[in-house]
Amino acid sequence: MHRVLGIDPGLRITGYGVLEVSAPGSMPKLIEAGVLRLVAGDPLEQRLAQLQRDLDQLFDDLQPTCLAVENLYAHYRHPRTAILMAHARGVILLCGQRHGVAIAHLPSTEVKKAVTGYGHASKEQIQQAVASQLRLDAPPSPPDVADAIAIALTHIRRLGLEGP
Repeated sequence: MHRVLGIDPGLRITGYGVLEVSAPGSMPKLIEAGVLRLVAGDPLEQRLAQLQRDLDQLFDDLQPTCLAVENLYAHYRHPRTAILMAHARGVILLCGQRHGVAIAHLPSTEVKKAVTGYGHASKEQIQQAVASQLRLDAPPSPPDVADAIAIALTHIRRLGLEGP
């Protein structure tokens, strides 16, 4: 059994999604998905500490065997955003390491292409694709949740575990 925790890092909203593949070649099953909400007005160090506590609880509750995290992407016009996001990503990686799970790093363009066929897909396209491919009743919302599920799904495909 493989249980992949996909995370879309954020300092206000961190999306997560856990997919499970019971045997190679089977369809992934969505176990749980949601967001970790951090208070935007709190100092950075408080938000990072809260993120760490919330992630530790997720790891304890959901028992993933692997963590898949989106790589940082920074637009040259907003380098400060990448630096701030790196703080959150660092906490996520540290939690994964402390819980002893394998960690995979995925570029956003690979994730988008894997789930929609287009490396520059919109948030809405990712939400629709995830809902369709996992046979969900409705698209995951907010988009951070769909992104996290897409990250987990892409890693499962990378490993060659998904069935037809």
